[in-house]
Amino acid sequence: MLRNMTFDRVTFLLLLSGLFGVDGDEVKSVSVMEGESVTLHTDLTHIQRLDQILWMFGPQEKRIAEIYKGNIDMFDSSKTFGDRLKMDTQTGSLTITDSGLYKLQIRSDRGNSDKRFNVTVFARLSVPVIIRNSSNCSSSSDRSSASTCVLMCSVMNVTHGVSLSWYKGNSLLSNISVSDLNIRLSLPLEVEYQDTNTYRCVVNNPITNQTQHLNITDVCLTCSDSSLINLPVIISSVLAVLALVVVYILYKKCKRDPLEGQTTEVLYADSTFYEQNPRKERLRESEAIYSTMRA
Repeated sequence: MLRNMTFDRVTFLLLLSGLFGVDGDEVKSVSVMEGESVTLHTDLTHIQRLDQILWMFGPQEKRIAEIYKGNIDMFDSSKTFGDRLKMDTQTGSLTITDSGLYKLQIRSDRGNSDKRFNVTVFARLSVPVIIRNSSNCSSSSDRSSASTCVLMCSVMNVTHGVSLSWYKGNSLLSNISVSDLNIRLSLPLEVEYQDTNTYRCVVNNPITNQTQHLNITDVCLTCSDSSLINLPVIISSVLAVLALVVVYILYKKCKRDPLEGQTTEVLYADSTFYEQNPRKERLRESEAIYSTMRA
């Protein structure tokens, strides 16, 4: 009978372990956009007083947050996470923004449970840029008269888990992915000038994507047409330079003679002419001669 009781106890513990036991080495992958937060759930609706909720971080399983007997301990997590780590006091769930491996350990009289979360933070994606491959243009007549256009779709500063793809309608034509950080990702495409299909270049990661639609008329100019693209720019530049020259000449002219063009007022005085008396003149001459002789 004792043997049967022992067997029943072992069976009960196994069933209990199946319901509340350790989840093993299973790791749940979680993705989050850079600058945003994500919550790692304990799947508990409430925490009883004797429940122990322990969160650990990294391969060394460093303790970062704990609830036990109603007390909350964040250890020295502020040194690693600052204010980016928050724990729900009702459920024990953890809200984070940093990537890494997180481990949850639940100890309760209702059973034990261990969970692991691998959190990956993805950088925001920029919109792809589509340009014509300049090497497709050449002075040789066979290339300048070619009926196809070679395009290049590129995106800068991509991170791990990012892929770049060309689509024709809803059909995937080609794609490329990268596992390195902060590099440029480019993917070519060759189309015909008269092609009326719709094309789009898409960059995506596990969270989001960015799309650039192709306008063949705008991008796929012939080599001769593309050489004329800069003509309006050249004309505008020449006109701007001429305008500056005219303004400079006028400025120098005004600075050299600031009074030029002003009206000068001349004042004229009234003149009165008196007729001389010949008799008085002769008398003065005689007096002058007489004075000389006496001397």
